[in-house]
Amino acid sequence: MNRRLTALLSVLFLLLGVGATAAYGQPAPVAEQQVLTWTAGDDITKYTSAPTTALAGKATIVFENSEATGNTMGMPHTLTFVTSDSEYNQDVSLNIMANPGDSSGGKHTAEVTLTPGKYRYHCTIPGHETMQGVLVVTEGGGEDTTAPETSAKVEGQQNADGAYVGSATVTLSATDEGSGVDRIEYAVGDGGYQPYTAPLVIDQVGSHKIRYRAADKAGNVAAEKSADFTVVAPDTNDTTPPETSATVSGEKNADGAYLGMATVTVTASDTGSGVNTIEYALGDGAWQPYTAPVMVHEVGTHKVRYRAADKAGNAAAEKSVDFTVVEPPAQDTTPPDTAAKVEGQKNSDGAYVGSAKVTVTATDDDSGVDKVEYSLDGGPYLAYEAPVVVDRTGHHSLAHRATDKAGNTSPARTVSFDVVAGGGVPAPPCPEHDERLTVIVGTVDTGVPNRITGNRCMINELIEDEKDWSSQALFLKHVTEVTDKLLKEGVIDKREARAIKQAARQSGIGKPGQHTGYRTLFDGTQASFEKWQHVGGGAFSLTGDGAMTSSTKVDGMGMLWFPERRFDDFSLKLQFRDDAPGTGNANGGVFVRFPDVHDHPEESRPEWVAIKYGHEVQILDRPDGDMYKTGSIYGFDRVGLGGAGVTPKGTWNDYEIRVVDQHYSIYRNGKLINEFDNTGGQVFDPPRADDPGTDGRRYASGYVGLQVHSTSDVISYRNIRIQEL
Repeated sequence: MNRRLTALLSVLFLLLGVGATAAYGQPAPVAEQQVLTWTAGDDITKYTSAPTTALAGKATIVFENSEATGNTMGMPHTLTFVTSDSEYNQDVSLNIMANPGDSSGGKHTAEVTLTPGKYRYHCTIPGHETMQGVLVVTEGGGEDTTAPETSAKVEGQQNADGAYVGSATVTLSATDEGSGVDRIEYAVGDGGYQPYTAPLVIDQVGSHKIRYRAADKAGNVAAEKSADFTVVAPDTNDTTPPETSATVSGEKNADGAYLGMATVTVTASDTGSGVNTIEYALGDGAWQPYTAPVMVHEVGTHKVRYRAADKAGNAAAEKSVDFTVVEPPAQDTTPPDTAAKVEGQKNSDGAYVGSAKVTVTATDDDSGVDKVEYSLDGGPYLAYEAPVVVDRTGHHSLAHRATDKAGNTSPARTVSFDVVAGGGVPAPPCPEHDERLTVIVGTVDTGVPNRITGNRCMINELIEDEKDWSSQALFLKHVTEVTDKLLKEGVIDKREARAIKQAARQSGIGKPGQHTGYRTLFDGTQASFEKWQHVGGGAFSLTGDGAMTSSTKVDGMGMLWFPERRFDDFSLKLQFRDDAPGTGNANGGVFVRFPDVHDHPEESRPEWVAIKYGHEVQILDRPDGDMYKTGSIYGFDRVGLGGAGVTPKGTWNDYEIRVVDQHYSIYRNGKLINEFDNTGGQVFDPPRADDPGTDGRRYASGYVGLQVHSTSDVISYRNIRIQEL
């Protein structure tokens, strides 16, 4: 009978999730019994299911990505715990790859030990960045029901009556043998509770009560206690009351009345025994302690009275300030209205011959227009001061917006038009294409604005820093001739000319091994576009502004690569533009140093050859999602969003990827944003099961390519050229 009863109790304990020792009053390790399950399917944006909370202790992690959980395409997924983010727990290293066709049928388990806090997890396979979440782990058991023990100690010099002379120091303490003390709080008199962080020094003359309490980590709060004491002034012959003053501040109207609110600040000083109390009263109201500036919101005429007393008991005479508060004017919440007018001679197709002049106007009936701005062809917004003359042939778009004096900015409006050569005027004789915001020589940014010159070329384009110069002396002579001419024409001043010449010397262009010229891989023409080959999902097509843009209709992840030849050391330059629909930002990248995608028949998807055996230089300006932002070497070297130098979406960005031996340098708009050394033996971070590592099968030389993620990750590329170093 006893054996049957024992067996019955054991079964009952197991059903309740309690170990046998719980029968004798010992807390059971509840977390040992928990199983945490993640599942995945065809969706690459989120896990099919995932836990959100767990208890501290041992746990069995189950990750299943199978037909049973909804994976009908054989797509692999990973479950990876992040161990490189200081905001989250870093003590569980977990990286499970699963797919329906693996040896476990897509279901894998792992044993881990969890600690209180938060764990961040995500899928490390490229294209799956949004599969992520947070697991919150809390202490198990809940056995602590006893509140902390608290005490207070008052110290200081005391007189014969037990009063503290000059000041008293109050030290609070608490102990808890259960879950531990979480916080100690105190309150002065009838005031509100606030955190206790250090002993309190009370030097105000008079009687005082300090109330205190504490709470432990299990949520138990100790009963309130208090310490009562009196502070008296030291012996002094001070007979002079404090000096007092008050100031009123706030926004005024023309009549001197305060709009919406007035703030009264009272000050007092005493060179004898020191200020003991400051008090104020509103109108004929009661006196109350002054602890912070008094804010008066009520509309009408007001009087604030104030006074002070020192520690010797001397009281200053009452003073007052008078002022008026009125209703503020109605707030301007309406942005200005803008319009643009394009003028010039048109041909039969509606294109402007030779040039087009764009005049922008803005009106605001409330606070008035403060500034007007425009952006030409996706460039940065500039201050609009006079009509914009556009004489470079091609398709153009000009966005315009305005801000009023209340800070309201109008949504951007865009006007588009075409400019064609006409009237015998040839195309601008520009030896290079370079529309960056400032003049950049090689990689040296001069800070000089990249202005349009008299022959319609930009200053950068006249510098010709991408030409194959046989010596630095010839290059410096050329730069001197260009800057002297621009100085004479008034395009630049003497300081700017010196800055450009100095940058030319610092660039090293023309020195042996520094420059061999750039070869064009894509110039916006159909002929150059046809030299590229597409593999995998998605697609690219030519657009009207000399760019190739990823498709908004053909979905999937793929790559457009240049198969004509491999490159060893090189400088690859291009321009990219984020054209993602809506308000989101696109995800893309540039692949470098990968082998021929058709030389690895074991890969069912050729575009994965570039991912596994090459390096992807990331393009991603989105604040959420993948932790690798623009300039990152994907999977190996992270750059945060701030380091990427983000520009507004729809803006053309210059991108340079410079690879010498195993050293990678990434430039965005002329600024160095990342450097990476491929030292060998490196693997993906977090690790990936199919990563071949850097053991000689990777990164020696290879091809270049452009990534497409999906129809929502639309990116345009143009002006692609490469220089072998």
